[in-house]
Amino acid sequence: MTKILTASYPSLKDRVVFITGGGTGIGASLTAGFAAQGAKVAFIDIAEEPSRALATRLGAETGRTPLFIPCDIRDIAALRASIAQAQEALGDIDVLVNNAANDQRHKIEDVTPEFWDERMAVNLRPQFFAAQAVAPGMQARQSGSIINFGSSSWKKGQGGMPAYTAAKAAIHGLTRGLARDLGPSHVRVNTIVPGWIITERQLQLWLTPEADAERARQQCLPERVMPDHVTAMALFLAADDSAACTAQEFTVDGGWI
Repeated sequence: MTKILTASYPSLKDRVVFITGGGTGIGASLTAGFAAQGAKVAFIDIAEEPSRALATRLGAETGRTPLFIPCDIRDIAALRASIAQAQEALGDIDVLVNNAANDQRHKIEDVTPEFWDERMAVNLRPQFFAAQAVAPGMQARQSGSIINFGSSSWKKGQGGMPAYTAAKAAIHGLTRGLARDLGPSHVRVNTIVPGWIITERQLQLWLTPEADAERARQQCLPERVMPDHVTAMALFLAADDSAACTAQEFTVDGGWI
């Protein structure tokens, strides 16, 4: 993982941060980044073994072990219960990071109604219901930051996963609507738009030498975009330094789109 996190945000110290999919990939970088800022971090993931290992490691490194809660975000009742558990343990959520997703490839002709609904249940529906769950506490305190995760894939017209790109495109509308509704309570809602972020999953499944060369050619900056580059943007959007930023998209893609 590229270590490029150099900024310190005093406003993040002791803030309660809830991260979905925080145990692996971009999510693990997010969890580590917020923990390093002194935030009180809770995260959920379906990958229990790496998540518990991450929490243990960060506890040793920072002196404050993140709260890991196993959760399948397709189960909205379980998602709500996880948020309630985090609030009981750490306090009301100050920052929600809706990171969890699954970019499984699929062909148009293979998509069934059941598969379509399941993709929405992973890539779109939890972002709304997590925001719904944390909003009352943020409104009561008249502050908060919700960070949704979109994708550059639909913007660049990428094929091979229509249910995923449809869900990710919808997140931009969700962000703008939530920002309007929650803005009077000083709650900010923004979207991070990652490009091709080189996680272990990407390395194992799709980043062939040929694909990597094409990625470098298409980006303005040829270097690989890593999870920590995304985390750097998330930290800024969570901190008071971005106090006037809401209803916006922030792209981290090396100039890919």
